[in-house]
Amino acid sequence: MSTKCPRLLCLALALLVMPVAGVSAAAEPADFTVVLLPDTQLYAESHPETYVAQTEWIKRRAAADRIKFVIHLGDIVQNVDAEAEWKNADRAHRVLDRAVPYSVLPGNHDGGPGNTALYNKYFGPARFQKCPWYGPHLGEKNDNNACRFEAAGMKFLVLSLEHNPTKKTLDWANQVVARHKDRRVIVATHCYMRPGRRDKIGDRLWNDLVRKNDNVFMVVSGHVLGWEHLTSTNDAGRPVHEILSDYQGLPNGGDGWLQTLRFVPERNQIQVRAYSPTLDKVNKDPKHTYTLDYAMQPERRKKAG
Repeated sequence: MSTKCPRLLCLALALLVMPVAGVSAAAEPADFTVVLLPDTQLYAESHPETYVAQTEWIKRRAAADRIKFVIHLGDIVQNVDAEAEWKNADRAHRVLDRAVPYSVLPGNHDGGPGNTALYNKYFGPARFQKCPWYGPHLGEKNDNNACRFEAAGMKFLVLSLEHNPTKKTLDWANQVVARHKDRRVIVATHCYMRPGRRDKIGDRLWNDLVRKNDNVFMVVSGHVLGWEHLTSTNDAGRPVHEILSDYQGLPNGGDGWLQTLRFVPERNQIQVRAYSPTLDKVNKDPKHTYTLDYAMQPERRKKAG
């Protein structure tokens, strides 16, 4: 069974993330959505139907919600050597292969860093190599990768990094960000925050990567059970939103909870919502569903900078 992205599929998906020639930006609705898919490890192990329900919901909502990208936060599986779990994850993500671009990264349960053979068997560069929105990646593996999308006249880069990135990884990440100064960067990594603060790995990422690059505006992570959002100020004086999302400690491996980030350029806002496709519920608690200020209108972005 091939996990490669077919050429025609990738060309079709490219239309979702790239402007179409002859169509003005004004003709395209401005609001769009990015989905965070936190730690799916217990779904892959014991509740594969929940994993599929999440990706099926994303597929159904892709057009109506203008879902431009899906970011997995790591710990795809619970047991790194259990190939049945990787097959469950592959089944869920094959739904997205037919719907919307997405990124993955290896958490500690996926063997990152260092033991990612099965991760790369199912989610290696070969799966994405023909997709025009994918790349670059570090070395021959997909442990660290970058993906691109465009929406509302803005260019974005999603930079996905392994659990506890090495100095080599962070050097590469800084180079990638520097080569994409025209893009607004979301850094995704498995371990960055605990409720209310960054942890030691997060502090290292903040100091060695995030704070130094003024086009990084958001960091998203999982790993630690909790849900939190903080805003820090980078060296250029701009805000960086930091989001922790991990529901694995709730019943049934997490009850299908994910987070949607609705970008509303007209209001310079990102509307974050926690939603469970399996429960069909929104968690309205302000730690789960809230609004972030983010300058997207050019004149306001100039003032904010």
